[in-house]
Amino acid sequence: MTAGQLFLESLSSGVITQAEIDWLLSQQDCLTRAEQAAMQRLGRLLDQGQIQLG
Repeated sequence: MTAGQLFLESLSSGVITQAEIDWLLSQQDCLTRAEQAAMQRLGRLLDQGQIQLG
């Protein structure tokens, strides 16, 4: 799975797992600027409650 796929899956389902977050954090050094921006948006959506941790 790529960061982009994870982002789209989380947006469509409204859920992200702790394992997926852990994977994203472990891949942080390898992400492109676009992927980093998408992950920041994902974090904001989590903070706002639009995406749930599950």
